[in-house]
Amino acid sequence: MCVFGSRCVKRSFKKEKKKKKKKKNKRRPKRNGGAGARAAGAPGAAARPAPRPGEQRSAPGRYRSPRSPSRRRRRRCRRAPCLAGPCPDASPQLAPWRPGSDPRRAAVVGRGAALRLESSAAFHSLDIRDGGKLVFADRPGGPPIALRARYILIRDGGELRVGSERCPYGSRATISLYGRAADGAPVEGFGRKFVGVGSGGVLELHGRRPRAWTLLDKTLHPGGLRRGPYASEKRWGGRGLNLRVLDAGAARVLAAGRFDTHLRPGEGRRLLAFLALQSPGSVVAAAVGDSAARSLTLETRLALRDRLGSRFIARLGYRQPWALVGILGGDQLSPSEDKREYHGNGTTGLAVAQRDFLTYDGTRFTVTAFSGWIKGVPHSGFKVEVSNGIILHLVDEVTSWLPGDRIVIASTDYSMHQAEEFNLLPCPECKSNQVKIDGSPLYLHIGEVIDGVDMRAEVGLLTRNIVIQGEMEDSCYGQNQCQFFPFDTFGGHIKILRNFSSVHMSGVELRNMGQQILGSYPVHFHLAGDVDERGGYEHPTYLDNLAIHHCFSRCVAIHGTHGLLVKDTIGYDTLGHCFFLEDGTEQRNTFYHNLGLLTRSGTILPSDRNEEMCLAIRSRVYGNYIPVPSTDCMAVSTFWIANPNNNLIENAAAGAQDVGIWYIFHRVPTGQSEGQYPEGQAEHTPLGVFYNNRAHSNFKAGLFIGKGVKTTRASAEDPREYLTVDNARFHPHQDADPEKPRVPAVLDGLIAFKNNDHGAWARGGDITFCNSGFSDNGIGLTLASDGTFPTDEGSSLEVTRSIFVGESSNFGSQGGQNSYWGKGANGEYRTLPRNKTFPIRGFQIYDGPVRMTECTFKKFTPTVDRYSSAIGFFMRNSWQISPQNNVSRILMEKSVGLKVFFGRSGQWFGNNDNDGDKMSVFHDLDGSVTGYPDTFVGRADNYLLRHPGCLAVPRWNGVMCTGKFAQLYIQARRPENLTLSIARAAYHSHPVRLRGVNRGAPYQQYQPVVMLEQAYIIQWDGRAPEDIILYPINFNRYLFVHLQAHESRKGHSYCSQQGCERIKIMAHMYPGDSWSCDPNPFMQRPAAPQYPVFQNPAGPCRTCGAPQLAITSTPSVKYIKIQIQSLGRADIQNHLKSAFIKINDRVFLFNSRGIFFVVLDACSGAVLSRQHFDMVTGENAASAITDYVQTFIKERSLVLVCSRDIAEVSGSSEMSVFTRLGSAKPIAFYREAPKVIAHRTGPRWGDCVSGQAGAFLSGSFAMLGYKGQTKPSWIKVINHAGYQKAASLQHYIPLKLKEYQCPANAEESLKIAFSQNNSEHISAEPTASLD
Repeated sequence: MCVFGSRCVKRSFKKEKKKKKKKKNKRRPKRNGGAGARAAGAPGAAARPAPRPGEQRSAPGRYRSPRSPSRRRRRRCRRAPCLAGPCPDASPQLAPWRPGSDPRRAAVVGRGAALRLESSAAFHSLDIRDGGKLVFADRPGGPPIALRARYILIRDGGELRVGSERCPYGSRATISLYGRAADGAPVEGFGRKFVGVGSGGVLELHGRRPRAWTLLDKTLHPGGLRRGPYASEKRWGGRGLNLRVLDAGAARVLAAGRFDTHLRPGEGRRLLAFLALQSPGSVVAAAVGDSAARSLTLETRLALRDRLGSRFIARLGYRQPWALVGILGGDQLSPSEDKREYHGNGTTGLAVAQRDFLTYDGTRFTVTAFSGWIKGVPHSGFKVEVSNGIILHLVDEVTSWLPGDRIVIASTDYSMHQAEEFNLLPCPECKSNQVKIDGSPLYLHIGEVIDGVDMRAEVGLLTRNIVIQGEMEDSCYGQNQCQFFPFDTFGGHIKILRNFSSVHMSGVELRNMGQQILGSYPVHFHLAGDVDERGGYEHPTYLDNLAIHHCFSRCVAIHGTHGLLVKDTIGYDTLGHCFFLEDGTEQRNTFYHNLGLLTRSGTILPSDRNEEMCLAIRSRVYGNYIPVPSTDCMAVSTFWIANPNNNLIENAAAGAQDVGIWYIFHRVPTGQSEGQYPEGQAEHTPLGVFYNNRAHSNFKAGLFIGKGVKTTRASAEDPREYLTVDNARFHPHQDADPEKPRVPAVLDGLIAFKNNDHGAWARGGDITFCNSGFSDNGIGLTLASDGTFPTDEGSSLEVTRSIFVGESSNFGSQGGQNSYWGKGANGEYRTLPRNKTFPIRGFQIYDGPVRMTECTFKKFTPTVDRYSSAIGFFMRNSWQISPQNNVSRILMEKSVGLKVFFGRSGQWFGNNDNDGDKMSVFHDLDGSVTGYPDTFVGRADNYLLRHPGCLAVPRWNGVMCTGKFAQLYIQARRPENLTLSIARAAYHSHPVRLRGVNRGAPYQQYQPVVMLEQAYIIQWDGRAPEDIILYPINFNRYLFVHLQAHESRKGHSYCSQQGCERIKIMAHMYPGDSWSCDPNPFMQRPAAPQYPVFQNPAGPCRTCGAPQLAITSTPSVKYIKIQIQSLGRADIQNHLKSAFIKINDRVFLFNSRGIFFVVLDACSGAVLSRQHFDMVTGENAASAITDYVQTFIKERSLVLVCSRDIAEVSGSSEMSVFTRLGSAKPIAFYREAPKVIAHRTGPRWGDCVSGQAGAFLSGSFAMLGYKGQTKPSWIKVINHAGYQKAASLQHYIPLKLKEYQCPANAEESLKIAFSQNNSEHISAEPTASLD
């Protein structure tokens, strides 16, 4: 492992020599495929990848180009024939072509033909060959050009061009592929309904290159409102006056009531009492249900006229529809009001009142009240919804996204089905990083860093101006797997074969592409070999800025192809593995900044299939074999990486039916690549670059490293289908040679959240995760060793510099196939992984050896429904666990309620008595978990570890012990089915019984963890085995009974440097012999003395935990963590004393009434000033606050505001100065209100008044503001009434953003400020607590 800056990297690409670079710059630009000299920013031309969304600049030492430059070969490079000038359609060689439409014509563009297609055309087929050229005319503003054909074949020097790299196509072009699955004869090597590129062919498609995808920069709530949209409608049962009271600053319904002023004479007084409790300035919506006039007294009518400004209430008649939306106590000219006359015919139409309001964060919303009669049925109700479209705040500038374009917003919850599509609306008021969408989102989409992990939703653009599409039937037909898909899946496809001249695609949209047929994919490089410089291509092949969506078989298939760059490409709503490496031979391909989401199951391979498909498709199994879906199939993945020597940089796997990113291993090459490398090579091949990738909303796992595919055909010996998911393990070595040194596989920067089962699972060695974030996963990370001893001995796994979160503040939202909704640890309802009772674990130990260091854990707290622990163990584990598993420099935040858990008998854990369950153990090197250094932690009932100095921790079901511990590996033969009983002599009455691992091997194996320098008794539950071999593994030359390892171990090796020592014990067993064993043949003696755990407590650890405050997809951006907690009078009456503002670990406490400001520099995070204002006794406090904000707070300042026991501001009822800090409108603080008893009935607002409770309660206020020339998306305002929960905010605020316009020396100031902020730890504890 090497640390590079603040990041952990596996390797950096070799720098090109300056001399070579200068020579390259002087070289005359060469043309390739009409592209001319490479333009700045052109795909494949840049020396390094573009910055990630939100990054302001490239940090020194970051990765170079994803493609490592190779030496130019002396043989002639492949160059595509070129057309003069950068814009291919402007070439004077081209003749205009307007062929019209003839679906029977087999058109040929052949030798000597150079044509410019100037109008739409349709053919049976189009064959471009023998040097023929077809170029689409580019007429921006003119009619689009559409080309229809059953297939298009480009070969033998033929060229098809739409735009070029230097001159992107500006018009709209569509290539439509039509035909049914059985129409006509297939073309050899290509099939039907395709664009095919054969030997010598040129395909250059270059549309506009808008930003492909970015991240949300502000959370998008359901309906576009923080509290969601509101809708209530009644028919019968709503008689009288129905009212809703809303907070205009938050678009939130605060109170609701129904008053039967038709039949009940006293209801008018109750209505007036209800209004008297509401804060002046609140929004009131009123609507008549059925009738409200008979008992509506004059006094009540006049009061409603005066308080709501109604013009019609005084004359409201029998069954007369009436609706009003106004401001309580506001201007009498302000309400929206409507009425209808009732004529007795049963239909009046609806009286509708509507009025727009603005929240503090700038969202414009509409409140609607309606009332009327339709066909004799009364209708009344209310709606609260966003007005005229919802504005999205994005991380990057998106001025290239246009009105009418379509986007997709990824799920940020457990279900990938919460991804949502929208069209873009015109938005003249939008900033460069904003767009307006139509429709209303159904689900929550996170747009911020939460609890230190970046959960911002990806937002992808699906529209491009060049479209290739399949023409589809209305429903499935024929032999197209209609039992699984009700829709037509026979789309078009693009297939590129070996020895093509030039293929580059950018700015292209592919929809309705792919077929549920092997080899027919939206984009398919088929056995193309090396497609970069190594293959002789002067201009390496790439796919850039493609939008592949609503397709029927994969996204990009790379088959027997190497050196391809796939960049800025979206794969959305597709069937089968999306970005797909096929045979296991594919290497040196780079996936850079791609987005895949909503990856569904398909039928082609067993690994594509879901449970239903797996059981139904049995034509390729042997005999009557019935597949096991959970092990044979159910592996569909967004990134299916069949060889580790490929690069994954800054990609997002945002929702697959099974796995986001899966590194799978082919023991030997499969398919048409059979025989291309020796057995086992892929498993030993070092990992390519893995840097800064995201994986979330996947059902099984975000990332999976391990498993393989079955590489033999179905047979009687193994009836499973060819390419069924099989076992394999990743153990990389130099040159893929297991006899050479191991090469660590470093995964630098993985963000994995809201994956139902695992954030990540990795099996093998050596594998290291660093700079990673795991949040809200069923299990954050499991590290599983390469296998049982002695396979690849000495390997290990590690996680470092990472953050683990159990239940974050991303509560999620119901629906979209989210299965589980229940109470979280804080009592609030949230979505849950796997099951309401599933035991959540942050870091799971399977076997080992594994290491964890410099990691932070947050919010792992059990509930009445489930266990939740920071560190846990693989459940029902029959495998060994190594005592070399160790942890160090771990930070358990106060929100961790259960640090370690060894499981208990019951649901999920079973009997909790498998060998691995009993032997669970790890070593706390420095005491950062237990509070005591050099401590081993094991299960409470394991008397192989225990001694009198141990300390039991019942909540963990564990015990902490000092001492020296190692492992025995015991092989037993003849018989192989015995249970071994092993006991330490000092605790001979507490044996541990091990059943072994039944692997179908000719021996049984047992691997107890034992304390050294002790005597042990081993017994069997039957006649002793005839053959026993004892290996002392993980020994450090310490005496074990009569066994001693003579040589020292090296590193994490199981055995000594000279190899593994063993003792073989053989016994001759004769039939009929009796046997018996003394339960304790050793002399009685007390347990060996060990010093008690509690004698050596650990001191405070200021360097424990992840060094980063947050793990984000923009690692160059620094964040500060802000927490604001205000207090209202009710909180103070409940004995809460201090409001506070917390900046990282620095706390500012406030114990006086009033409003408090803390001001920070937005570039460095340094605290600039603090100020308190007494809102009641202070003379003209509003003026003082205004003067402070306008005069004393500097530009480029973060402004944090909290309150303690405020009522209203002396000197003003509204404060417009807060608009200078980012509020969309003046702040109106809530006034005190008298007590009222209120309640709700049922799941909806009932007939009872509901509203605030508490006597004379003051409100609370919290704000994250900014003073400067811009309005950042993170600005937040919360203004609560006294009966509401006290206002509080928690947010990770980015520093030194480009929009702040920070000075050049801000970097040094940033380092100083972070050093100061992190040095102030409030109430640091000398010893870590034991829960």
